Amino acid sequence: MLGLYLVPLHYYHDVNSALLLLPDFALIALGVALLRCGWLAPDFWSGLEKLVYFVLFPALLFNAVAAAPLTSTAAAPLLKVVTLVIMMGIGLSLLARLWMRSANAALDWASLFQCGFRFNSYIALALAGRLGGDAGIALMGIVIGFSVPIVNMAAVWALARHSESGVLREMLRNPLLLATLSGLAFNFSGLTLPEPVSATLSRLGAASIALGLIAVGAGLRLDGLNIARTALIYFTLVKLVLLPLATLGLARLTGLSGLGLQIALLFAALPTASSAYVLAQRMGGNGAVVAAAITIGTMLSAISIPFWMTKI
Repeated sequence: MLGLYLVPLHYYHDVNSALLLLPDFALIALGVALLRCGWLAPDFWSGLEKLVYFVLFPALLFNAVAAAPLTSTAAAPLLKVVTLVIMMGIGLSLLARLWMRSANAALDWASLFQCGFRFNSYIALALAGRLGGDAGIALMGIVIGFSVPIVNMAAVWALARHSESGVLREMLRNPLLLATLSGLAFNFSGLTLPEPVSATLSRLGAASIALGLIAVGAGLRLDGLNIARTALIYFTLVKLVLLPLATLGLARLTGLSGLGLQIALLFAALPTASSAYVLAQRMGGNGAVVAAAITIGTMLSAISIPFWMTKI
């Protein structure tokens, strides 16, 4: 699988930009290899994902956002583009319902709907750090905190099993959202983190990047590849091609540039979140087809994300 991430890089005009992201996708490939070799027990992977999601990534987000030089004027154009991209992803996902009309197709659509706009936070934060260091992580943290309530509520709505109050409760317990909001509150308070606290959070954050990407690789599945092939192709094109292309056009219209443009384009090009599979399973959807969509999108994003980064 590692060869999948290496060969296409020779076709890009800007090889250095593509190679910048290669180590992160190599870690995803390592996660696949570690899972396949059976060296680690299955319980290890579920424990690792909980550690990353509830401890390591929140530490990374809080530390980056709390210390970043943030202004409303810097974040506003980025969030405007991100909002339009999310709405476009939701609209294109709704469009698929027009041709997915049968009983089985309706369940597939409800499950895959989220794959047109949900995003993998692990890959987002890892690549944002590669592109812009702490400033990139801080900006992506704001984007994640802003986007999580919107995309999660839309995803739950399509599966139509929980009430809105349940969705809001889930948002309030989301560790990435809470870490971002806490970091923003601390940042705007004008306080400074004590050095021992900042150093501890920094070490936890550093561990989150490698472990999070390895966990992404270990979670890839292709069991549902033979289900709803046309829909899988459609949602993959929406997430990896149409949304990044639209982002470039929106950036020109809004004047977004620099690191903000890089973060917006990266956000639009991200593969679907691994948690989309969990949501589909928990709410009675077709988990297998969602797992296949996540896997295909993650594998192809190793090619597509470096490609889009060269278009800035």
